[in-house]
Amino acid sequence: MKTIVLACLMGMLTMQGVCTQTLAISYAEARSHMLQANEALKAAEGTVAMTRYELGKVRALWWPHLQADGLYAHLSEEVEVRQPLSRFTDPAKSYVQQILPSEQLITGLLDRVGEYTLTFPLLPRNIASVGLTAEWVAFSGGKRWYADKISRRMVDAAEVNRQQLMAAEVVLLVERYYGLALAQQTEQVCRMRYEGLQRHYSNAQQMESVGVVDKATRLFAQVNMDAAAREWNRAKSAVLTAQTALKQLLGMADSLQLIVPSSPLFVNEELPALSAFTAAMHSSNPTLSTLHLEELMAHDKLRMDFGGYLPDVALFGKQTLYAHGLPSNLFPRTIIGVGFTWNLFDGLERESQIAQTRLARQTLAWTREDTEGELSVAVTELHATLQRTYDEVKVLDSSIALAEELLRMRRMAFAEGMATSTEVIDAENALSEVSLARLAAYYGYDVALANLLALCGMTDEFDDYMIYGKEP
Repeated sequence: MKTIVLACLMGMLTMQGVCTQTLAISYAEARSHMLQANEALKAAEGTVAMTRYELGKVRALWWPHLQADGLYAHLSEEVEVRQPLSRFTDPAKSYVQQILPSEQLITGLLDRVGEYTLTFPLLPRNIASVGLTAEWVAFSGGKRWYADKISRRMVDAAEVNRQQLMAAEVVLLVERYYGLALAQQTEQVCRMRYEGLQRHYSNAQQMESVGVVDKATRLFAQVNMDAAAREWNRAKSAVLTAQTALKQLLGMADSLQLIVPSSPLFVNEELPALSAFTAAMHSSNPTLSTLHLEELMAHDKLRMDFGGYLPDVALFGKQTLYAHGLPSNLFPRTIIGVGFTWNLFDGLERESQIAQTRLARQTLAWTREDTEGELSVAVTELHATLQRTYDEVKVLDSSIALAEELLRMRRMAFAEGMATSTEVIDAENALSEVSLARLAAYYGYDVALANLLALCGMTDEFDDYMIYGKEP
């Protein structure tokens, strides 16, 4: 089958004047190419890395913060304390006058002394210092704890989002990879139909020349042969379109090689019970996992909001390593202490935030329950589709055998003048239609299986189903 398909494609490209090489790729190899070239998956990986760094930033709040600080300043004038002596001499002068009203010498001396101002320098005009400052939040009302939990859940959510994106890309890969296989085999069926009708037309020409059939019979055969040629051309165009789509997904858009899928279409005779898929969906579906994580984050956010009613307590310390112009009696070289901040009233902002978070958590719970119901319906429908498609394949297998035998008998009968051209053409068309219907059933089965496994978080198991599958 693969050799025939490859020969058909090479012949088609040769007729178009294209010189190219073929590249047989299995599904596993195509998936590897896609994972390496997919930009969306690379972006998802970057998002996961960013959330991990965000977690590191949150965890930094648990550690004390140590900072180095320095200062140099040039003051416009020295900092000093000035105290007029009159503040002290005036009371003494009053006392002397009370006990010695006529004393002039002492009072005059006190007046002279009171005219002066006593000056004490504190800081020079140039000052400088270098020191270390440490601070550690000893208690934050649980906000750090829940912020850490939320950040860890954000990392998990980013991982789930990456898995969901990968599942979607795998489904797209199945659609395009097996879509190309379907297009190539469809082109083969159309070619075989055209060749069969071409042989029939040649027989009709010969029989017309000896008078066995009339001209209308030969014209009817020619019309159907031309219609088959048009169908074959459309099938060849579909192959080129499928080639382009798959190459784009695999990051091989610039390659001139012709891709030939080496992993055939398949169906499975047996499937796990619906309950197994439903249980896997409830436990591993990426959408449900994301909603569950968002619920947990909303719960942690609510606990964090309640922590806003508690004070923040911090330990702090400062050590001056170098000082110039800063007296140690005014600026101690070592300072340690404890402080707290407590928001006693914020205009009911905390209450509004708590109510909002509670509503968000409830909304997420409602959304998750609704999504579970919708996904259960989808899983049931896809599982039924797989079962129904396999039954159709079994019926179509029998129909193909019957159509092949009918075509053989009609051809022999026509050659002996016992059947009409219409009967032969109908048999050719019937075989072609049944063959295309079987290929479409195989393709529909594979796409439905990929979607079912993606809903259940089991995309990696697609290879197992493919290994044990039944080929056309």
